[in-house]
Amino acid sequence: MTQSAASRRQFLKTSAAAAAGLAVAPAFIPSTAFGANERIVTGHIGLGGQGRGNLGKFVKNAVAICDVDSKHAQQAAKIVKDKAGTECEIYGDYRKVLDRKDIDAVVISTPDHWHALPTIHACEAGKDVYCEKPLTLTVVEGRKIVDAARSNKRIVQTGSQQRSSSNFRKACELVRSGYLGKLQQVLVGIPGPNHPGEPDPISEPPAELDFDFWLGPAPKRPYVKNHVHYHFRFFWDYSGGQMTNWGAHHIDIAHWGMGVDDSGPLSVDGKATFHPKGWHDVTETCRITYVYPNDVTMILGQGQKDIPGGTTFIGEKGKIFVNRGKFVATPDEIGKIELTSSDVHLYDSNHHHNNFLDCIKSRELPICDAEIGHRTATACHLGNISCRLGRKITWDAKSEKIVGDDSEATALISRPYRSPWELT
Repeated sequence: MTQSAASRRQFLKTSAAAAAGLAVAPAFIPSTAFGANERIVTGHIGLGGQGRGNLGKFVKNAVAICDVDSKHAQQAAKIVKDKAGTECEIYGDYRKVLDRKDIDAVVISTPDHWHALPTIHACEAGKDVYCEKPLTLTVVEGRKIVDAARSNKRIVQTGSQQRSSSNFRKACELVRSGYLGKLQQVLVGIPGPNHPGEPDPISEPPAELDFDFWLGPAPKRPYVKNHVHYHFRFFWDYSGGQMTNWGAHHIDIAHWGMGVDDSGPLSVDGKATFHPKGWHDVTETCRITYVYPNDVTMILGQGQKDIPGGTTFIGEKGKIFVNRGKFVATPDEIGKIELTSSDVHLYDSNHHHNNFLDCIKSRELPICDAEIGHRTATACHLGNISCRLGRKITWDAKSEKIVGDDSEATALISRPYRSPWELT
């Protein structure tokens, strides 16, 4: 997919990141002067379920596979061999992938606590990055990633692929063009945790898993089988539950429709329930009220009957509900509106992974640039912080600080890293 000149011009006009002066395409020739048919060479870090899914989109580009679980790595290398007919080198340490001069970009599909360091190190090594959502584990990590992308003139695409689906773009364009009248409220619905149940007993990790490297910067913990791989997302050390899993998708669309990709909420007030036996430590249910500029309220609900899964925009003249494969406008006529040249036309991408490859060649910002991924993840993190504290917090999106003398909340926008790992 190659973006039209018109869509590129419109993106520069409408992108919130561009409005903040951060989205200026770097005026330089990339290390590889890509021709129209020249292959972009990729390395892949993290090859669990989502990692193998992403690998399938870049299978003809892949030359290197890295995972701390050797079984995952071997499965991924076999996918490349079977589908592309080529051999991949296998690594257990992502830094060895970054050392390779022939690799142009890396695809990071690790657990959330392993997003920031490989992304930053890749930027410093001159690699472009496709990183799964949520972009970060903490707010502070996000700003570090954006800074690394900008200072090293790297393309960083966040894996919030709903932005590259036409139904989500249509919904946001109608909202941004004013067809709902003044936007009043946005509803975001996320599912409950499909957690692994009662914890498995503490045991020795399997031979194929380098568990200490899997933990990385996270606190030292004993190995529990159903706390790793897919289930990592239900434990605070490594993730933020469905808030950072599905919330990162649906809040991303809410932000796009509200036009706040370069900012964030003014306040966040969340209430939540947690597992009564402590089988996981992320929210079981929650209801979080975010207040944004221009008197727009976003309510995120988990296990709330009045909030459907997906994103619902509510304005003076009607509402639009959008989710994967779904678009419902009320009244129906709103959904039939054809946009005119004077309406808002948002960044037009119809393939998230190809958009990344296109931007590596053009050096234009991708549809879900690091700044956008960071701001979406920040809203998720603030929701979790409010729920964990059980009270309202006030946020200054410009300075990215919690307002007031709130040391307890402020401490939660970052986390200490376990030695020898450092976030610098």
